[in-house]
Amino acid sequence: MKMLYTKEQIIGFLHEADAGLPVMELCRKLGFSEPSYYAWKAKFGSMKVLDAQRLKALETENTKLK
Repeated sequence: MKMLYTKEQIIGFLHEADAGLPVMELCRKLGFSEPSYYAWKAKFGSMKVLDAQRLKALETENTKLK
């Protein structure tokens, strides 16, 4: 399944919610569901954008090595 949002965007969404924007309002404004938000929070909750970029680079390198 293709993701509509990049990992960097998702982490940005999570930071918006951490900054005080209600989850329900964030989901409605950006067009994704609350279950998606909580799944992303479980997966990317402690990451920063730099971490996501590093992860993407490692995944790309791993794909090339295979």
